[in-house]
Amino acid sequence: MKNVLDILNERDYIEQITHPKELRELFDKESVPFYIGIDPTADSLHVGHFVSLMVAGHLQRCGHKPIILVGGGTATIGDPSGKTDMRRMMSREEINHNVECIKKQVEKFVSFEGDNKAIIANNADWLLNLNFVEFMREIGSLFSVNRMLAAECYKQRLEGGLTFFELGYMLMQSYDFLHLYNEYGCKLQIGGNDQWSNIIGGVELIRKIGKNDSFGLTFKLLTTKEGKKMGKTEKGALWLNPEKTSPYEFYQYWRNIEDDSVETVLKVLTFLPIEKINELCKLKGEEINEAKKIAAFEITKLIHGEEEAKKAEEASNALFNGEGSLDHMPTTKIDNVNISILDAIITAGLAPSKSQARTLIEQGGISLNDSIINDSTYTLSDNDFKDGYVILKKGKKVFHKLES
Repeated sequence: MKNVLDILNERDYIEQITHPKELRELFDKESVPFYIGIDPTADSLHVGHFVSLMVAGHLQRCGHKPIILVGGGTATIGDPSGKTDMRRMMSREEINHNVECIKKQVEKFVSFEGDNKAIIANNADWLLNLNFVEFMREIGSLFSVNRMLAAECYKQRLEGGLTFFELGYMLMQSYDFLHLYNEYGCKLQIGGNDQWSNIIGGVELIRKIGKNDSFGLTFKLLTTKEGKKMGKTEKGALWLNPEKTSPYEFYQYWRNIEDDSVETVLKVLTFLPIEKINELCKLKGEEINEAKKIAAFEITKLIHGEEEAKKAEEASNALFNGEGSLDHMPTTKIDNVNISILDAIITAGLAPSKSQARTLIEQGGISLNDSIINDSTYTLSDNDFKDGYVILKKGKKVFHKLES
């Protein structure tokens, strides 16, 4: 079987590895238990978690054992990495609810059956009952504060103020790795490149107690060619929960990515064979849209299932090609057809306020049934709802159906 590092390399996942030669040899000779941490700060995963879980999926397909660590304990602090402010404190009840929601979504990426079946662990089980004095004596004594403050995850917070509460996050995450090492033989932690400092903390902690088989691996964050994180929409994050981001909106996001992002998205967010991806990436000009359609379908199928992916594809074709059904596009039912265009735009979620809706109209960015609206005082009528609905469009790619 191919070494999983070769697969991750050819799909451009890998950013950093702590001990590359030794890790490659370990992958060649045994099934390696590894873990990925997810803090339950919301009741759904979003695209930011997507890459991590894809890497976990590739590792498992090559015979290695996933441990999905849900941070029921560390979420009470919140990871300061990349944050300019301290995270909101969450109640135990809120965290527990989020943990249960996340467990269901993880199953789309890794299998909980078979010889190397995935397991889910919750660090609340061992962190919340720690004795503070014993923890600081046994674990805290092995960390240099000078080195910790030099880490990127803390440096950006020093000017605004870093609490001791947050400073403890690295110790807790490192202790997680040690606990999983002792409990499950876990030898590898994976995570996004923003987790590098925390991952090194855990790798070094295990090696300081006399072990030499702990490893860390980070992967590149999903970004556009301008370096912006992918998965951000005007409504916020692109969620994996269909109630937060509908399958149609999810499909459309990937259908409308920039040409330069197609190769990255196909490699990183689908399980399509690399040979197929390389063929698709040869497409240029208008033909690149075929690759975008395949990417959108494959990604939506992975998250929402084949049936929902087909519905989203059909709705997209109906809008752009005049083929198929509009039944599955985002829809809002209204009681009164005599609604002002400004209220219609807000109701459809195309703008958060009348002032922003008015600006969109002034810029020629709103169409009603394919006709550009120039009058912000326009009021819809029965004539607009000839088939019982109207289609509002913002720009060229955002659609919403209002039904009477």
